[in-house]
Amino acid sequence: MTNDKNPKFDLEERTAKFGEDIIKFAKTISINEVTKRIIPQLVASGTSVGANYCEADDAESGNDFRHKLGIAKKEARESKHWLRMIAVAVPELKEEARKLWREANELNLIFNAIIRKIKNKKRVESIISAVNV
Repeated sequence: MTNDKNPKFDLEERTAKFGEDIIKFAKTISINEVTKRIIPQLVASGTSVGANYCEADDAESGNDFRHKLGIAKKEARESKHWLRMIAVAVPELKEEARKLWREANELNLIFNAIIRKIKNKKRVESIISAVNV
C-alpha cells in the first residue's frame, strides 16, 4: 500500500522525521564539557515536537488541541535554540545544524499559523455570538 500523502505536508510524518534527524545528528556530535549538556536538551526538544503533535492530533477537545500544538510549537522553537548553541560549540557541524534549524523554524511557523487561525476563528465566533444576542 502506498502513501499518497506528500511527506512535506504530512505533519505527523514530517515531525517524526525531524526527531529522527535530530537523533542522527546528535550521534555525530563529539562529547565534551559543553556538548554533554546541550545534546540531551537538543534530543529532548527535537523528539518532543512530533510527540506533542501526535498528542494534538488525538486531542479530546479544541482547547486540548490548541494546548498540545502550542507545546509542539515551543519545542520546535527550543530546538532552534539548541541547534544554534551546537553550531557555536562545534563549528564543523554548523551547516548540518543550519539545515535542521531551518526545518525547526518551518515547523514552528506552521504550528504558529494553525494556532493563529484557531484564535481568529474563535474571535469571529465570539463576535457573531455577541451580535446574535
